Amino acid sequence: MESGTQPRMERRLGLLPATALNMANMLGAGPFITLSTLMSALGGPQSMLGWLVALLVAVCDGMVWAELGAAFPGSGGTYRYLREGFGARWGPFLSFLFLAQLLVSGPLEIATGYIGFARYLDYLWPGVVQGGDLTLRGGLVVVLLGLGNIALLYRRIGGISRMMVALWIGVMLTVAAVIVTGVPRFNPAVAFDLPPGAWNFGWGFALGLGAAARTGVYDYLGYYDICYLGDEVRNPGKTIPRSILISVVSVAVIYMAINLSIVGVIPWREFVPESGHPEAMFIASAFMERVHGPGLARAFTVMVLWTCVGSVVALLLGYSRIPYAAAVEGGFFRVFARLHPTQGFPHVGLVLIGLLAVAGAFLPLGVAIDALIALRILVQFLGQTVALVLLRRRRPDLERPYRVWLYPLPLLVGSAGWLFVFGTAGKAVLTGVALSFAAGAALYAAWSATRKA
Repeated sequence: MESGTQPRMERRLGLLPATALNMANMLGAGPFITLSTLMSALGGPQSMLGWLVALLVAVCDGMVWAELGAAFPGSGGTYRYLREGFGARWGPFLSFLFLAQLLVSGPLEIATGYIGFARYLDYLWPGVVQGGDLTLRGGLVVVLLGLGNIALLYRRIGGISRMMVALWIGVMLTVAAVIVTGVPRFNPAVAFDLPPGAWNFGWGFALGLGAAARTGVYDYLGYYDICYLGDEVRNPGKTIPRSILISVVSVAVIYMAINLSIVGVIPWREFVPESGHPEAMFIASAFMERVHGPGLARAFTVMVLWTCVGSVVALLLGYSRIPYAAAVEGGFFRVFARLHPTQGFPHVGLVLIGLLAVAGAFLPLGVAIDALIALRILVQFLGQTVALVLLRRRRPDLERPYRVWLYPLPLLVGSAGWLFVFGTAGKAVLTGVALSFAAGAALYAAWSATRKA
């Protein structure tokens, strides 16, 4: 490379690594740490309705991501879509708000993977978690794991592409182990043992369904991860939409198989409510122990730890590219526009988000999930939906390699789902969201004044 030349990001990710990236994220800690949380939302198997609500929302939202990602295949994802969709007047403000919440919600999402890792490590090494919280030993493990992941990603994208495929293979083997074990032993009488009054509809049921749906949405998060690496994707107009849609459909089938495999063997009353059953923290390991004994359960737990690592690596890789894309276009602090001088990757965002994720791992799992989902809904998910509609009207000639099927029906259904999930969150979460947006707006005003000075 010639002296003084800014390194360029390389388009090295094809359909397989792009899909692997999404699925490794989606199938990381989620299905192994949230089953008891979701089942506790409504106190029984009727809680799985929340997964169906989340699936409907994810499918509709996935098509929004697919159209926007194919039309604007640069790195940055939501940041770019909001700027393009809302134009010069509101685009910079909304994209800045997205960046502000991302510096909270992104690390929180990664942190849930670290929490899941610690919970399953507790099965092999008791004392890592106590009462759902990290002990001193667990905190040290999370810090070392977080720093190790930063070091793992501190390299050129070509090597990471191969690594993501390897992580994805490990994830799929772990998932297959649960399904192969559970499906032949599935007992519908155990799985669908409904408690009295399971379908008593009312406001309490709606709140419980909303909590279950937030957990389900968390489990599906990641189907869009490839959109954050648009500058590094080969043939993005086709690769991005295909990887998103393949990921959503595949993971939906896998999730149902995993969840039914476990609840069809272990009665739900043995791990619900979550707070009263320590084994709920590592329910998949308890499931394997019941069927195959402790020896094989320990080996399986190592595989779950692998999937947790695959998830956080995929997330950290994607989120580290967003501040870079914003800074390059002048929408964020210039320090984030720096690429590594020899390896050509945005190292400043990688380090910052990686360190914030380690700090977030010391929060309770339920708090982290509710906060990150609520933070994302208004600006990111609903904001992108509006941006797509505005782009259809204002820029009808924009090249769109993929268009949302049955437009605008998926946008209406998805928006209704997001509003339901957001509206049923607790007052504390909604207050936190309001305060975070107020802080983001104030920061934007101060930053804009500094730029004009």
